Amino acid sequence: MSEPLNPTPETPGPTPETDSVTPGTAPGALPETAPEKDADAAVRRAASFERQRRLRQEPRFPGGPAADPAGSHHERRIRSFQPRRSRVTTGQEDALQRLWPTWGLDIDGLRVLDLPTLFDGLPVVLEIGFGMGEATAQMAADDPGTGILAVDVHTPGQGNLLGLADRAGVSNVRVANGDAIILLREMLEPASLDGLRVYFPDPWPKKRHHKRRLIQPDFLDLVARPLKPGAVVHCATDWEPYAEQMLDVLTEHPQFENTRADGGYAPRPPFRPLTRFEGQGLDKGHVVHDVLFTRR
Repeated sequence: MSEPLNPTPETPGPTPETDSVTPGTAPGALPETAPEKDADAAVRRAASFERQRRLRQEPRFPGGPAADPAGSHHERRIRSFQPRRSRVTTGQEDALQRLWPTWGLDIDGLRVLDLPTLFDGLPVVLEIGFGMGEATAQMAADDPGTGILAVDVHTPGQGNLLGLADRAGVSNVRVANGDAIILLREMLEPASLDGLRVYFPDPWPKKRHHKRRLIQPDFLDLVARPLKPGAVVHCATDWEPYAEQMLDVLTEHPQFENTRADGGYAPRPPFRPLTRFEGQGLDKGHVVHDVLFTRR
């Protein structure tokens, strides 16, 4: 004998006509099969992916830094950086909109930069990865006779550096948006740089990510071309294993020479400011190492 249906006043029980109907389908309709559900889910995922892709390619600020300046006309590779889209403050947005057309440039890989014109004849140092730009703005103010071509992909940092430079009244900073590798390889003339600064790059601490570290033999091969003889390569990090790697690969490269006679680390030079984040690391017991080499 079949089990009674036992409906309740709050939730009517099934009837013989609707007992086999899948919830969410109309009475009399066939239930959606698993393959159909999988197909619908795949369509929704594809649409979501396409929306995210378009969002990544759209500029956040008209006339400001492009979302993907090199686009698809340069090959994809292992990135040494992780682009981040975090909140831009009102002041940073204002700086981007006002100052980017004058002091900003996108790394599109489609042109060669005329650095003497861009910096009014000043010697130019390339800085890769400037964070929020406090140290860069201070170095520019302390040394107005040197141009700083500062590269990063972090939009809030780009806006912050532009605002800091504007308030300090310095005009020897240019902010470049995009992949520094494309800049070095495609957009700089040979022997056009007087120095390179890489301060506190991402250490990529996990072993499987070490290939993403910026300071590698292949990178030094690339950067040697736009550096003038005697140009200074200055790296700094508070990650001990990365400091060792920096020292090792620069020591082994035939086109670079340690400024230290003992072949070791250098003391922090006075022109590199002590940043707030570095101070926090020192308070935690981190040891900061500076590595200074010259281009032979």
